[in-house]
Amino acid sequence: MTTDVRVLEPGQWDEFYGRLERAFGGPPDAPEERAVWRQLTEIERSLVVMDDGGIVGTAGAFSFRVTVPGGTAVDAPGVTMVSVQPTHRRRGVLTAMMRRQLDDFRAAGEPFAVLTASEPVIYGRFGYGIGSRQLYGTIDTTRVTIGGPAGADAVRMRLVPQEDALDVCERIYARTVPTRPGMLARQPGWELRPLLDPPSGRDGAGELLCVVAEVDGEVRGYARYSVKPSWSMAGSDSTVKVRDLEALDPVVQAALWRYLAAIDLTSKVAFWNRPVDDPLLHLVSDVRRCELGFRDSLHVRLVDVGAALAARTYAAPVDVVFDVEDAFCPWNAGTWRLTGDAKGASCERTTDPADLALSVRELGAAYLGGPTLRSMAGAGLVAELRPGALTEASTAFRGDVEPWLPHGF
Repeated sequence: MTTDVRVLEPGQWDEFYGRLERAFGGPPDAPEERAVWRQLTEIERSLVVMDDGGIVGTAGAFSFRVTVPGGTAVDAPGVTMVSVQPTHRRRGVLTAMMRRQLDDFRAAGEPFAVLTASEPVIYGRFGYGIGSRQLYGTIDTTRVTIGGPAGADAVRMRLVPQEDALDVCERIYARTVPTRPGMLARQPGWELRPLLDPPSGRDGAGELLCVVAEVDGEVRGYARYSVKPSWSMAGSDSTVKVRDLEALDPVVQAALWRYLAAIDLTSKVAFWNRPVDDPLLHLVSDVRRCELGFRDSLHVRLVDVGAALAARTYAAPVDVVFDVEDAFCPWNAGTWRLTGDAKGASCERTTDPADLALSVRELGAAYLGGPTLRSMAGAGLVAELRPGALTEASTAFRGDVEPWLPHGF
C-alpha cells in the first residue's frame, strides 16, 4: 500500500481514538477519561494513515517540557497514541508515521523526543533508548515498619476532596520538577490527568483519595491513593494502592509513607511507579518484604545530537568525541565533540578522531543520567577508541539522582 500520512482533522477525533482503543484490545474508555484525552489531544501534532477512506494508523505528540540534568526544562514532544490496525501490520505504516514525526520535530527545533512504550522492542529501531526506569513494589505492613527523621510524627495529615486540593498539590509538584531529570512540567490541562478515577478502572478498589501533609499550617506534601478491600476468615487483608506521592522535604515524605502504612484494616501498601532510588528504600525496616521490581519507563530519542547534548550539564568535566551511528535520522550521523561540566556544555561537529563509538539509541538511553555508558559498553553497545574516554564520559553523564517519569501519557 501507499502510506498516506496526514495531520488529523478535528472532525476525525472520535474515529482516531476509537481506532486506538481497538488496536489496544481493551474495552472503550469511560466517558470522563475519553473527555480528558480529547481535551489534551493536540490536533495539529496528531497524525493518521488512511487507507480506503478509513484510519489504519494513529500517532500523536504532546508539547512537553522535560527536566534534564542541571535542572533546566527543555521542550520535548511526548510521542503518544501510536497504533496500527491489525489488518495493516508490517506494511510500513508505523515506519511512515515515525519518519514524519521525527522530521516534524526537527523542523520545530525540538532537540529530543520521549515516549512510553507498550512494547519496548518496537522503538529501538527508530533510535529510542530506555532513559529511565520505574520502581514498583508491595510492602507487607504486618512485618515491615517505616522509619523516618525526627518530626515525622508531628506532621498533620488531612483528607481533602480532590478538587479542593488540586491547586496546592500542583504547586508542590511544580517545585519538585526541577529536582529530577525526566520529570514533566505540567502544561495547562494536565493537572486533570492524575485525578482520573473512573469506576471501571479501579480493579475493585474504592475511590481515589487525597491526603495532604501540613507543617505549621503549610501544606508540604500529598499522596493520592485508594484502598482495595479483601477479607478472609482471618480478617481484613486490604491493600493501599498509591498513585502519587510528592513531598518538599524528607520529614514530610517519611510521614506520608508512615500514614499509608498505618491505615486501618490494611496489610499491604502497593505502588506502581516510584524512582528506582526512592528514599522509601532506606525507610523500610526489611527491604526483602517489599517485593520490589523495576521496568522501563521513559524512552528518549535525540532528534538533534548537538543541541540535545548542549542542553544539559555534566557531573564532571568532559571533552570527548563521539562517533554516532543514526541510520533513521542521518543528519545526526558522524563525529561530535562534547565539552562540558556542571556549568554548561557545547557539542559541535568535528573532524577529530573519535574517542567513543555508539548509536544514537545508546546516547538517548544515557541522556538523562540513568543507564550508564559503562554498562552499555559491557554489553558491546559502546566501543572505547581512546583509553580513558569511557570512564570520563560515563562519569560525566551520570547524575546524583535517577531520572524518573512521574506519570504516563
